[in-house]
Amino acid sequence: MRVLVTGAAGFIGYHTASRLIDRGHEVIGLDNLNSYYDVSLKEARLARLKERERFRFIKADLGDRTMIEATFAEEKPSRVIHLAAQAGVRYSLEHPHAYINSNITGFLHVLEGCRHHGVEHLVYASSSSVYGGNRALPFRVSDNVDHPVSLYGASKKANELMAHSYAHLFRLPVTGLRFFTVYGPWGRPDMSLFIFTRKILAGEPIPVFNYGHHARDFTYVDDAVEGVLRTLDTVASPDPNWRPEAPDPATSEAPYRVYNIGNHSPVALLDYIATIERALGREAKIELLPAQPGDVAETYADVEALKEATGFQPGTPLDVGIERFVAWYRDYYRV
Repeated sequence: MRVLVTGAAGFIGYHTASRLIDRGHEVIGLDNLNSYYDVSLKEARLARLKERERFRFIKADLGDRTMIEATFAEEKPSRVIHLAAQAGVRYSLEHPHAYINSNITGFLHVLEGCRHHGVEHLVYASSSSVYGGNRALPFRVSDNVDHPVSLYGASKKANELMAHSYAHLFRLPVTGLRFFTVYGPWGRPDMSLFIFTRKILAGEPIPVFNYGHHARDFTYVDDAVEGVLRTLDTVASPDPNWRPEAPDPATSEAPYRVYNIGNHSPVALLDYIATIERALGREAKIELLPAQPGDVAETYADVEALKEATGFQPGTPLDVGIERFVAWYRDYYRV
């Protein structure tokens, strides 16, 4: 297949593009290489992809309607994996317009491209952030998610609603993936594993918010990518059991699906830090701080729907994943 991967220079996008190439697919990678975090890391990922056959890169911004329309018209992808987005919860407090331009307007341009150019299946990144104020654990895809606590989470919920409308109106098969704290080699510098590793090695205190009373469902990147590929192969279809008088938010009479991609095993933040300490052979200096706006106390993915549909559920142990990240980090940064 010819697959368009947006956000190909990003963390999950890079790994996804690599796996698609391994499978023999032709990959068109699209990214704007913005400066939300270290551009040199994005360029390093991209350089590795450019060494591969069956990969081509297009530098473009999702908000550029003309460029996105031209990309679909010229490249004619069979399927699309849409991973590009303005990420981050706290960044949205100071830069809200970036989320609307990329996550809302940009997603519309992707939907329109899929609609007008016969795309067989659109798989797109949602987020565990859509669960927002929910406190019933584990989080199930059939749960109501109408109480976002960040603009980022609200933008991802909006993506799910927009995708459903296109599935309903134009019978475009769409699958949304709610990722739970993905980590691993080539990860994002704005995420806790990267920050904690850098600061522990530098002997600096690490900021631990909510006084450490957090738990997260950490998902190793290889598991996340496997989830992407399994769902890409499982084209969304109408649910014959869907009932409008008791609607399931995760399915529809339209070709629409939503899945959690998580390790279904939440880890307390202080235990997570202890695992990083063991991998580094260093002790952390911990600075306990109050909770930040937009944070949620705990995430925990129910992945039964994913397992039932694809036969796969994430399961890489945290200590294994962190050891792999630390090995990559030490090699990449020569520390």
